[in-house]
Order: sequence, then C-alpha cells, then structure tokens
Amino acid sequence: MSFFQWFFSSLFVLIFPGLVFGAAAPVRVKIGTASFSSSTLSLWMAQEQGIFTKHGIEAQTILIRGGPTLVASLVAGEIDVAFTSGVSVLGAAAQGIDVKMLTSISSRVSWKLMAAPQIKKAADLRGKRFGVQSIVGSTWMYSILALEQLGLEPKRDNITFLPIGDPVTMAHALETGRIDAAVLDPVLSRGLMSKGFSLLLDLFEAKVFFPGLGLGVTRAYLEQNDSTVERVVTALTESLAFIQVPANKPIVLKSMMKNLRMTNQNAAENGYQDQLLTLNRKPYPSLEGLRNAKRLMALQNPKIAALKIEDLIDSRIVLKLDEAGFIDRLYSGPSR
Repeated sequence: MSFFQWFFSSLFVLIFPGLVFGAAAPVRVKIGTASFSSSTLSLWMAQEQGIFTKHGIEAQTILIRGGPTLVASLVAGEIDVAFTSGVSVLGAAAQGIDVKMLTSISSRVSWKLMAAPQIKKAADLRGKRFGVQSIVGSTWMYSILALEQLGLEPKRDNITFLPIGDPVTMAHALETGRIDAAVLDPVLSRGLMSKGFSLLLDLFEAKVFFPGLGLGVTRAYLEQNDSTVERVVTALTESLAFIQVPANKPIVLKSMMKNLRMTNQNAAENGYQDQLLTLNRKPYPSLEGLRNAKRLMALQNPKIAALKIEDLIDSRIVLKLDEAGFIDRLYSGPSR
C-alpha cells in the first residue's frame, strides 16, 4: 500500500468510524404505560417514526393495566421507565418508593365528560354509573374534577364509579349502555358526539389543571442509567414536537386512527385539534397539575397530603435540552 493509499484510508476511518466498525448497538429500554388514548401519541410517534432508534434506544412498549400495577412493575424491575401520569408517581411516593417525574406532555386537561344521549344536563347524572379505568386513577380524578365543576358530589348524588378498562373500552361500554357517563379523551369524545352522545363538560374550557402523561422513573434506575434515561427523554421530547409540526398532521392522524381503532376521519381530525390545545412545547413536569392531583388523592389516602411535590420532580434533563437550544430547534427547523 502506498503512502497516499494509507493516508486516505486512515482519514476515512477517522471521519466515518461508524461505517468501518459499525454503529453502537441501541440500548434496550422497557417502557411501561397504563394509558391507551390519544394522550399516548408522543409514545406512539417515537416508536413508529424511528425517533427512539435515532437516539440509540430500542424501545419495548408494554401496556400494563392500572397505575398501581404499573408502579409495582417499575419497582420490581419488570419495566425500566414508566410513561405515566403524576398520579402514579404520587401513589408510589406515598408507599415510600423513591420515584421521580421527569417530563409532562401537558398541564391542562382536554378530556370531555360524555354521557348517554338521554342525559342532557348535570342533574341527570344523579344516581348514574361512571366508567373509570381504576379507582383513584387519572380517569377517576378527571371524573371528580368534572363533577366539581358541575356542582355534583358522588356520595350525596349517589353516583357510582365502575372500573371498566382503558378509555377505548370505556367508550365502548358507554355505547353499549354498560355505563351512563365517562370522561374520555378528545378523539373518543368526538366519535361519540357524532353518534348523538351528550357532551356535558369540556374540561379544557373549564380550565382544569392536571399533570399529563410523562416519564416516571425510580431514583435508583436514574442514577445507574442516567445517559440512557436522557436519550429516552430526548426522543420523547422530539416526538412531542413532531406531533405539533403542521406538516406531520397526516402521519399523526393515521397513527391515531389505527391505534384507537377509529373510522371517522372528521372525529379524528377534531380530536387531534383538541389534543394540540393542551400539549406543552417544552415538557417540564407540571407543578400545578401535580398539586391538583395530590388534593384529590389525599381524599382517599391521607399519606398523600404529607408529600412535598417539589421533591417528586426532576426536570434537569428537560432543562438541559432547553438551555442547549435543542427544543427550540425542533420547532424552528425544516418540516419533516
């Protein structure tokens, strides 16, 4: 080999090492989630659009029914991180588990209180059955917040809560008459409205604050896998921006309709617009939303009242991405 052949071969290795030695293997991360609604869009997009892969993560998404079960899986190491609401984090902290909330996709609720067609006003809800995913879960709290706005009180007004399943299952239960009302995400709500079901309250218009879904993790896993967690947060932050870039709307709508088993394009379109209203551009954990959740959870578990919200939040990774200009570039760069 001549000197020039050797020189250029060495230069190629220095400039393109990945092409010679192969790119580093992605880190496998098991992500648990108890939600299956349009609120899970950023998780779906990160997976379907290869954003996790772009940031060196081989993500395995695991659907786990119910926040308490999700937390148990996190503590047992069956999942590495949880895409969950602050409700699960508060519940875990009340059990003495050292867990942190790293991100939040929103701080306001865009869900809607839907009821059977014959229920036309708030008073008609007295003595009726509400579908929820679990008692003291997010959907139960949305229901309590909605009832507060309407001047109703479950015990006084003989309102019962039935654990039904995820929001898609709840919507189906409402359609078939197994329940009388439910608070559902915008996409499912729009679908039911098109079929004549009653919209009794829009929680977004009522300005209800609540912590949206975000990344929860135990302190132990965070300390031992800080670079991996940072990659996951980075990917989910980019995915959140992907949803909000107008040029990506057809891709997002297609994913929503597929994952939520929707056939009504107009309902999906309107639900997507509703979802955009509450999404954060920068996914800092929602302090005000967590305070609201804490207030409601303390009604069932007095230990929650003693928790200090600030101790449960760790926004360092989002702050790092923000200060580096990464998040702003996601919205100012060329459309995908």
